[in-house]
Amino acid sequence: MPVLSVIVPFYNVEKYIGPCLDSIAAQTLADLEVICVDDGSGDGGPAVVAARQSADPRISLIRQDNQGVGRARNVGVRHAMGHYLAFVDGDDTVPRNAFKNLVSSLQSTGSDLACGNVMRLHNNLLIPSWAHREAFARPIKGTHITRHRLLIRDRMLWNKVYRRSFWDELGLSFPERMYEDQPVAMAAHVGARAVDVLAGIVYHWRQRDEPASSITQRRLEPGNLRDRLLSVLETSALLSRGAPMLKPDFDRDTLDIDMGVAVEAMATMGPLVDRGLLDLIVRYLDGVSREAWQSIPFEHRLQVHLLHQRRLDELAEVFHQARTGRLQPQVSSAGFLRRRWYGTHPSMPAHLSEISQELGLTARLVSLDWRDGVLRGAGRVSVGRFDVGALRRVRVRVWMEERRTGETVQLSDADTAATWESVEQEGGGTHPEHAFPFRFGFDPAVLSGAQLARRGHWDLRIQLRSQGLKLDGRVAGPRWSPPLVPAPRRRSGVWLVPVRNARGAWGVRLRRAQAVIGECRVDGGDLLFSGKISDVGDGEPVLRLRRRSDGEEMYFPVALAGRDFHARVPLADIDESVGLESWWEVVIDQGKPIRPLVRTRGRPVATVADRRFLVDRAEDGCLLLAER
Repeated sequence: MPVLSVIVPFYNVEKYIGPCLDSIAAQTLADLEVICVDDGSGDGGPAVVAARQSADPRISLIRQDNQGVGRARNVGVRHAMGHYLAFVDGDDTVPRNAFKNLVSSLQSTGSDLACGNVMRLHNNLLIPSWAHREAFARPIKGTHITRHRLLIRDRMLWNKVYRRSFWDELGLSFPERMYEDQPVAMAAHVGARAVDVLAGIVYHWRQRDEPASSITQRRLEPGNLRDRLLSVLETSALLSRGAPMLKPDFDRDTLDIDMGVAVEAMATMGPLVDRGLLDLIVRYLDGVSREAWQSIPFEHRLQVHLLHQRRLDELAEVFHQARTGRLQPQVSSAGFLRRRWYGTHPSMPAHLSEISQELGLTARLVSLDWRDGVLRGAGRVSVGRFDVGALRRVRVRVWMEERRTGETVQLSDADTAATWESVEQEGGGTHPEHAFPFRFGFDPAVLSGAQLARRGHWDLRIQLRSQGLKLDGRVAGPRWSPPLVPAPRRRSGVWLVPVRNARGAWGVRLRRAQAVIGECRVDGGDLLFSGKISDVGDGEPVLRLRRRSDGEEMYFPVALAGRDFHARVPLADIDESVGLESWWEVVIDQGKPIRPLVRTRGRPVATVADRRFLVDRAEDGCLLLAER
């Protein structure tokens, strides 16, 4: 009898099932059986499994007509002989020590269930799963979902190992539909006497590249949405019976995610709306508390409310307004000792209108440049996506703040009035925005000798004050949108480098430079740059590109002529982008890394072989190459 039974349902995943099984076969826990259930695949996936089966007697193959992953998992459980159960989807992979760590935890604690952290796998890049990041931030043995409430987001089946006796005692089985894992995962969490939480990564959850290739990518299809809603209702009823204290937490996430899908589907179906689907949505929303309603943003809350009221024509109009940036509810306030803030819309009832916890600054620059030795900027600050015309006596303050010491340099503090403007979006097109304009000037002469000598990082910050309202934050904006980052300036031997981080937040970095790039351009698909280096050293320097996401490195030659250096990087030779964006730091390696300061203002964008590159400046002013 094996220690662990791993059940792998699969359907038309020929491209992925091999790596999936290889990752299971390579587990450091060797005493396992792998039960593969083919749910009527029409591709070569079963042949891939059969080939693995012939080489590894631990692998078995069961075939059935296409009846859904729920039926396939139930079939796998009936054939399982192990003391413990685990489930793996046929397009995902499992880290080498995952099952050993999960089983060992259960053997040492006697808990019913062990679960661990998850990474999303996309284009060979692993990134943390947002649904699991907080719940698995630290290990906890022998806990329970009612004590560790973040586990309410742990609704997937496959990052867990279950004690088989516990599974049978609870009578767990899968509904024979899509989204079958959520009710079972939640029933296991609620029904367990004790649960082990592992902070280590135990599962790689693939985001597939092919359109319409997975259940979640087909989320707007009526049949898909119906199964999703049935799972929501089943889980909601389970929590209401067995763990009512968790229902508000479940509802917050469900309103945000599942009802977001429902809104999009019902707003775009038009006259083809399925009234049966609408009935399921309304049945769920009837049981949502006011507390949970208030937990989602006003814009989304309004759309879910219209869906709940079956006002589908209004929903379609509001949905389109929100998509095009034209849904701008006006901000109003009430109260004296404790002022509360509300969004106003004719379709939103007063008891759902409060936005006090939602108000926050969005500040962006529209221009930034050196003039007469002063870094002068102009921008706009808004209070979310709201019409702020009702705010009176608004004052905006802008300052620089040094990260390490908290010291500040005041830049401006002035009254302002909101104006409407069409704002360029990073993905193209424009959206209307109601915001307060501001201007400022940063004169490096105000920095003391001690401040210059610290060579610190100064963030550009902003504060908006009105009657009973005080908000502050950083000035930021989309990284790939204007304005250009100005060139560095030098003062008392220290470079003052205007910078913009990966999230678009602005600041000034003070630094010295061992190498300075004076020219940087794209020519015929090659990135060319040249400059001067302060110490040529004894060895031959090389150019090193390091990808931030995973540390991957590439090397290119550097030509030296005295203290002058020249380099050429063929952009077509750069490794393909991993994920949506890849960022490469450019370093001159001369036995020690030298991060060359970019003096140029230009920010070339080049398209080479259908790949789009941006030549930019990092937070410390060094050369940065991005692909998107």
